Amino acid sequence: MAGHSPVLEDGSLLSRLDRKLLRLERVFGLLSGLAVFSLMVLAVISVGGRNLFNAPLPGYVDWIEQAMPLIAFMGISFVQRDGGHIRMDILIGQLRGRALWAAELISVLMMLALMLALVWGSWAHFQRSFDFAAPWWSRDSSIDIGLPIWPAKLLAPVAFSVLCLRLCLQAFGYGRAMVLGLRNPVAVPLIQNTADQAAAEAEQLDGRG
Repeated sequence: MAGHSPVLEDGSLLSRLDRKLLRLERVFGLLSGLAVFSLMVLAVISVGGRNLFNAPLPGYVDWIEQAMPLIAFMGISFVQRDGGHIRMDILIGQLRGRALWAAELISVLMMLALMLALVWGSWAHFQRSFDFAAPWWSRDSSIDIGLPIWPAKLLAPVAFSVLCLRLCLQAFGYGRAMVLGLRNPVAVPLIQNTADQAAAEAEQLDGRG
């Protein structure tokens, strides 16, 4: 375990795949963070232009619309890796051994089924927007300055596909733990007690997490 990370690592193939996927997830998380920072910069430019020159940034709302999928979707797999999404730990935490891994496996498989449906639906939504024969390859555009919408629509199936890969790894990890009766399986987020959670939050605040 690295620091107070809730995910154990070893030299197994499953753990190596987990770490390789983590690299991609970190890149996506970085892009999401840069999108947030970019919106802050655009807000300063727009407000400053309005107050100083009576000329706000053209298409400010359009750029916000383009950045929202980056902010909303690109980091979800990274958070899922560490079990950072909302969970019913007060219930799951009462289970032990195979019963715990079975409950975790069922929840992951349910999430995977939902995400596969969202990948299919969001990809179809992207295809309705993308057209090689259209200007900027787009059948629709933003209202103000006419930005093509398809890049933003493409981000959803891409981010959801990465999350599906993460859920597949976790499903295998939980299934392996259930079959073998493992106590501390690799490549899955383990439930942390209050002390571990506090230590992890302290590391993040110190910049070491």
